[in-house]
Amino acid sequence: MTTTATQAPDTRGTGAPRGTPPARRIPRHRGAGIWTYLFLSVVLLFSAFPIYWMFVVATSTDAALAEIPPRVVPGAMLFTNLQEVFSMQDVYFVQSLANSAIVSTVVTFSVLFFCSLAGFAFAKLRFRGRNALMVFVILTLTVPNQLGVVALYILMGEIGWNGTLLAVITPGLVSAFGVFYMRQFMVGAVPDELVEAARIDGATTMRIWWSVVLPAVRPAMAVLGLLTFVATWNDFQWPLITLGGTDYPTSMVALSDLASGNYVLYRRVLAGALVATLPLLVMLFIGGRQIVRGIMEGAVKS
Repeated sequence: MTTTATQAPDTRGTGAPRGTPPARRIPRHRGAGIWTYLFLSVVLLFSAFPIYWMFVVATSTDAALAEIPPRVVPGAMLFTNLQEVFSMQDVYFVQSLANSAIVSTVVTFSVLFFCSLAGFAFAKLRFRGRNALMVFVILTLTVPNQLGVVALYILMGEIGWNGTLLAVITPGLVSAFGVFYMRQFMVGAVPDELVEAARIDGATTMRIWWSVVLPAVRPAMAVLGLLTFVATWNDFQWPLITLGGTDYPTSMVALSDLASGNYVLYRRVLAGALVATLPLLVMLFIGGRQIVRGIMEGAVKS
């Protein structure tokens, strides 16, 4: 005759048998406190105030800008100031905005195309000298762009492109930062097994890049495209050098023409700056989530 031993219940009231280790408590995520939101609100106000002040000046008159203390409430002269900007004979502002849109769009698509190809080659293809070439690409990031301006101007003059949009577009068709960024993202986002499986199925290298790699790195391409568009739109030095003497420069050069002269009308200058800033604000508003998504995915994968 056998007897079964019964284990005494736990006296702690948990219902578990005596001797069972207590269950681990999962720490609860605490939300941000009021001080965090207050700090972020203050930072947001300081960051957005220059844009608001630009709008205030663009809507004011010369007399309102001369008041002390200055006004912080928008006026009613926005359309009048904009009409002056667009009707100036020596500053073709509408054509300058169109030139900036053309240059920024072409450079952005070119950077996405070439940098994604180069990043795919450095990340997933095996060839002799790959690491040495990658080190060379990274080293080019340490060279200031100002060092090559003279040589670039001479080169564009020999080709006959100085004074044209080709001189602004061509130097930015590919960027070392874009190659490095796409390479780093593809290392973690595209598994080697996926590339090998596509190759076993008979896909060519270009087919793998188009059908396998690009869908996986879409967030990174959105980030790179947005950053490239903004940087190209805001570029001032090289367009000023090669397009400064022409009638149809880019928007940043046109803004410098508005601010030139013995007497500067700041309401007119900031009205033009407001128009030139609106496309960037729209793109940042549309692609802001893509920037955060691309940065977060890159941080998790790395």
